[in-house]
Parts: sequence; C-alpha cells; structure tokens
Amino acid sequence: MIQYYCKQNKNEKSPTFGKWYAYPKAISTLDLEGLASHMTEHNTPFSKGTIYGVLCDMVKCIKEQLLAGNNVKIDDLAIFSVGIRNSRGGAESEEDFNTNKNIEGVKLRARATGDLSPTLLNLDASLKKVTIVSSATTQGSDTIPDGDEVVDPDGPNTDQGDNGNDDGGFAG
Repeated sequence: MIQYYCKQNKNEKSPTFGKWYAYPKAISTLDLEGLASHMTEHNTPFSKGTIYGVLCDMVKCIKEQLLAGNNVKIDDLAIFSVGIRNSRGGAESEEDFNTNKNIEGVKLRARATGDLSPTLLNLDASLKKVTIVSSATTQGSDTIPDGDEVVDPDGPNTDQGDNGNDDGGFAG
C-alpha cells in the first residue's frame, strides 16, 4: 500500500498556485542488509550474508560499469545510466565549450523496465491517504521530513487492494 499526503502549491508564480497535489510518504527505507534479510524470507537456499555480499558486489560493479561509460540493465528493475548536469547558459560555440566551466557534474539515471514499468506499476499499486502530523505541517512548511508521524484517518489498514476510501481514484 502506497501512502500519500496532500500538499498545496504555494508558489504564487506558478499557474497551478493554490492547487493541491498528492505526494508519497515512504513508510521506511530498506538498505542492502534489510533487502537481503527480506529476500531470505522467500524460501531461498542462500543465507542473509550470502545475499548481502552479492548485492554489495552488484552495487560496486554497477558503479564501475557506469564510470566506464556503459549502461547497466537489470531486467524487470531499471536501466542505470549516467547523465550530465550542464551549467546554465551553455557555451557560445563548440570551440568555447570547457568541461570545467560548462559541466556541473554527473548524475545517476534509472529508467524502469519490464515488471517495474510505470504502466505495470500503476496496475499493481493501491494508494491510501494519510495525514502527516508534524510542526513543519502546522507551520505551513512545504517540506514533510521523513520520520514525522503518519496518522491514518480510517484506522489501521488491513486491505490489500482498493479499500474504497477517498484516495483520488488512484487505487489499483
């Protein structure tokens, strides 16, 4: 179940000023060790330590391949690639282009593939509105930091699919 909260656009220069939008609220973040632990619950013959070691090696090798100029595709997950953050304004000509002056840095890109494609993710996702309780929300801040208390207005959710709540019609 993907939890979301609503936030109003307070940018007066925006054409959508005053409109309300949904934003996802992550319940938690799994690190590699947590993912390895979760994977051992799926009847695998491999230990948590073995899975963790393979995942760590995979991350290291993906980075190595990206820095070597290769893209890395993991079926049903994503294609990882490197992007370039160009400086604003650009160069007047190709001859004037200077790496130090015109490139701010590189970034990691990930494009979903296969079973994780946006279309299939939409079919599998179900959403539930929650309320975020924090001092940031009551003071009108646009940021909702992780770790704030999530209050489910309908009580604990035991549904696995569309729960019939007013969730903006996004439930799968």
